[in-house]
Amino acid sequence: MGGLMQMKDEQGKKLSNEEVVDNIVSLVIAGYESTTIATMWAVYHLAKSPVILAKLREENIAMSKSKGGSTSTSLMITHTDIPKMKYTAKVVEETIRMANIAPMVHRVANRDVDYRGYTIPKGWAVLVWLRSLHTDPNYYEDPLSFNPNRWDEPAKAGTYQVFGGGPRISAGNMLARLQVTIILHHLCVGYEWELLNPDAEINYLPHPRPVDGAAMAFRKLST
Repeated sequence: MGGLMQMKDEQGKKLSNEEVVDNIVSLVIAGYESTTIATMWAVYHLAKSPVILAKLREENIAMSKSKGGSTSTSLMITHTDIPKMKYTAKVVEETIRMANIAPMVHRVANRDVDYRGYTIPKGWAVLVWLRSLHTDPNYYEDPLSFNPNRWDEPAKAGTYQVFGGGPRISAGNMLARLQVTIILHHLCVGYEWELLNPDAEINYLPHPRPVDGAAMAFRKLST
């Protein structure tokens, strides 16, 4: 916040209080809460999917050992390691597909649009419900199941909008994937966990999460 308050444009003009607040909200929600929610859902689904977790752990332990780490102690992975973690990447993609952290996007029709017998007049605001898109069985087989192997093939064009698309795609989309990858690496190499209330109901607004906050018990893996 201090940096934003002192920031000046090319003419030496500082941001207004409203602009500072608007940027802070964007940083907190888009730069912090989105990644923490994605991480929570990754750990949540892995707790319910022991076979997937075992495969993820196998890949990451192998990576850790190749760098000189032990079975339960991981070393810091680098940018050259990330492309080698193929299964981890699929787990991350499946997590953000199911999490739908940004459940919708807003657009404005720049012309009259005919859609399935309806007309959307120019200038009307349009809300695209992304959760419906990402759980549509026309695009994803058994869409409510957590299945990283579905990412053996890329999604059909236009059916995967977790970070938006086109010129308005989230600028932090690759950073978010990287952060979740690093956290999962250290968790699955060094820890095991279980959900305390695996049947907790889910609240979907403003962001999807279990009503109990996905309470979990973690234990350090023995060597």
